[in-house]
Parts: sequence; structure tokens; C-alpha cells
Amino acid sequence: MNFMFSKSQSMLQKSAKDFLVKECKTMAKETENTDKGYGDKLWNQMAELGWMGIGIPEEYSGLDGNFLELMVLIEQMGRIQLPGPFIQSAVSGFTINKFGSDIQKKKFLPDMVDGKVIITTALIKPSHEQIGPVKESVKKENKDCILNGTRLFVPFANTANMFIYFADTEKGDTCFIISTDAPGVNLTPLDSMGTDKLFEVTLENVEVSSKNILGKEGAGKEISDYINNLGAISYSAYLLGTIDAILDMTSDYAKTRKQFQRPIGSFQVIAHQLAEMALSVEQVKYLTYFASWKVAEKMECAKEISMAKARASDAARDVSLFGVKIHGGIGIIDEYEMELYFRNAKTHALAFGDADYHREIIADNIKL
Repeated sequence: MNFMFSKSQSMLQKSAKDFLVKECKTMAKETENTDKGYGDKLWNQMAELGWMGIGIPEEYSGLDGNFLELMVLIEQMGRIQLPGPFIQSAVSGFTINKFGSDIQKKKFLPDMVDGKVIITTALIKPSHEQIGPVKESVKKENKDCILNGTRLFVPFANTANMFIYFADTEKGDTCFIISTDAPGVNLTPLDSMGTDKLFEVTLENVEVSSKNILGKEGAGKEISDYINNLGAISYSAYLLGTIDAILDMTSDYAKTRKQFQRPIGSFQVIAHQLAEMALSVEQVKYLTYFASWKVAEKMECAKEISMAKARASDAARDVSLFGVKIHGGIGIIDEYEMELYFRNAKTHALAFGDADYHREIIADNIKL
């Protein structure tokens, strides 16, 4: 079995790493307290490099390629904690390409590839204990729908042009593409310990044309599962980059920081903690790329994706905590990057389902 990247994938990995280290090594900290949370210049540069078009057919201005190449790219983004809505926009692009009509593909995909249009995902409904400010409802008027509802933790809704939204119509769960500046759409920023900008999105009598229904009315479950799967494996790749970078910076620190006239990495307890971190990185790497390969080959892979995300979420918690402990006091100060990796590891571990959520999916797949 060949676990090596192809020549083109290796070139993409190296070029992405070189570019990201050069252009945005410190961007996450620099942009965290801005309204957008990322830089327009870098977003446009990534579009020029063709990153937005990976996996999108050439007829819609994309580069073709496959999902595995996208994961190679996202892992490198995780290594430097690239801020911005790249994952949400990439997942939305793949979804429109798979389920959209030819008219929808021509309308949305070329502008997404060029970086002119950003589409995010609005998936999380308030729980029964936390009812949103707007009661959930869908009403038909001629061929259009009038939507009311609330979605939580929508990433970068303030900079997105549109968002993907699911609601129950008479025919069942249905997927809509909604403009963020449509009358009745309201955005409320939410606090987060990570660098992602999260929002509560409320819809009050928002009119959505039937032309903006993605796929068939009532076919939302299949689309929702597809988005959640792609989102989960994408964040597994991002977390892989995160924990690999934490391992590198922590092992470097353990080799140079001295106590009792010897590097702290020479003490068995520290050495074993670093060994556990290395084990976690390799486990996440294998599970993530195996699941990504199955996605690229269009094979059934729900169980493998959940295995990857469950392990990545657990590893993000454990590796980042080891990193902070080994660094000691400087591991939690703003001037050092460890605290940023720790905060983002905690928040991204929850994206598209935490470890327990994905363990339930694994259990269902093995018929327990």
C-alpha cells in the first residue's frame, strides 16, 4: 500500500507551506481583534494561486483536482493557524458543485473561485432549552419561501456574501442559499475563545426564491450529511496541522530550555509526554488521510470521517495541553504563539461535531 503523496501533491504541500510561512505566520494574532478576523490581501492572493478552485471543474473556472489535495492544503493552514472562512467556503463550493443545478453552478462557483463571493454554513439550531429569538417557520408564497429562524455559531457571517441554511418545508428538510444582506437577515456577534468570528444569524420573514433551493425540495438530509462530513474531515486536517506545529514548537523548546544544567527534554516525564504527542500526530495523520482518500475516490466513508474527527478532537485537547504544560508560564502569555494554538485547538475540536458526537456515529456504523 502506497502512503506517499504524488509528485503534484508534494509540490502543493511545499509551495503552500512556503507561501503561508512567508505571508501570514503572525496573521492570526494581528487580525484577531479586527472586525473581519483575516486579511483581504491574503484572501485575494490565495484566489490568485487557485486555492479556491481545487476540486471545482474547469468549466466553472476551477482547477479540477480532488478532495485529497484540498486536505494537503488545509493541513498547512492549520500549521500556521490561518484565519478566515476558507474551510466553510471550500465545503460550500464542493456542495454546490455536487448538488446544484447547472444554472446555480454558473452563478456561484466562478465568483467563489475568484474569491469575490464567500459562502459560509449556518447549520446549528438552538436547543429546546435555548430557544432562539425568532420562532422557526417556513411559509410558501407562490414559488418563494418566507423563512423565520435562528442559527448559532455561524463562522464569518459578517464577511460572507451568502450562507447555506436548512429548514423544514412541506416536503421535508430543504437546503437554501441565502444572501447575508437580504431584508430580515440579522447578525449578532458571539464571543469565542478562538480566532474565528462567530455569529448568531436570525431570519425574520426572509423571502428566498425557489431558484435558491439547492438540490430538490425535501432532499436536505443528504446535503446536510454531505456538508457535515466534508466539514468534519476538513477540520481534522486543520487540527492535524495544529497539533503537528505544537509538537514541533514544544520539542524545540524542550531541547533548549534547561533545568538543573540539562535540557528539560532529557527528563523522562517530559520525553514521554512528547512521545505521546508524536503518537497522537501520527494517528490523526493516518485516519485523516485515509478518510480523505475515500472521499476523493467517492467511497462510503462516514465511519472513517468520524474516526478521524473524533481522534483529531481528542488529540487537539491532549496535545495542546501537553504543549502548554511543557512550556510552563510562557505557554499562556499573549506574546508567545502557544496560547493561540491552545485556544484554537479547543474551539476547532468542536467544529462539525466534537469527539463524543462522532463516537455516536461510529457506534451506529458498527451496529451497536
